[in-house]
Amino acid sequence: MSGALEQLLAEESELQFDQLSQEDALTLGLKLLDRARRDRLPVVIDVTLAGLTVLQCALPGSRPDNHDWVRRKKNTVSRFWHSSYYMGRYYAAKGTSLSDKPHIDPAEYADHGGSFPLLLRGTGCVGSITVSGLVQEEDHALVVGVLREWLTSRAKETMS
Repeated sequence: MSGALEQLLAEESELQFDQLSQEDALTLGLKLLDRARRDRLPVVIDVTLAGLTVLQCALPGSRPDNHDWVRRKKNTVSRFWHSSYYMGRYYAAKGTSLSDKPHIDPAEYADHGGSFPLLLRGTGCVGSITVSGLVQEEDHALVVGVLREWLTSRAKETMS
């Protein structure tokens, strides 16, 4: 496995929750929204937990098709329990793409970066946090950065 794929899997292993309530998911989404607004990013944001859309918004400069990208990226995370960016890099390393698979409808799934699984330790994927509007590496980095920052601050709170 390539170093890039290993790094993406390490992110998924690191960025997991011991518990995650609907209120936590909303707070996380609002942190992502604050970052996107501060940086004036033209993105659509979505946070889904247990099949419920906890937060979804479109910021200035985003486009209607960003909602469709969010939906397709979320579907990928929900089905494979890996980030949409990992899935894209995984198939690219094999010289193919998710949409080349006969059992995958490209109208329903996208293997482009920007959706990350909300992983509950000992349980698995319980939702997703998704961004669309930037290039895929930036969508992914934005989500991972906010997740890492939020989880780090929560860990510090529990230690004090």
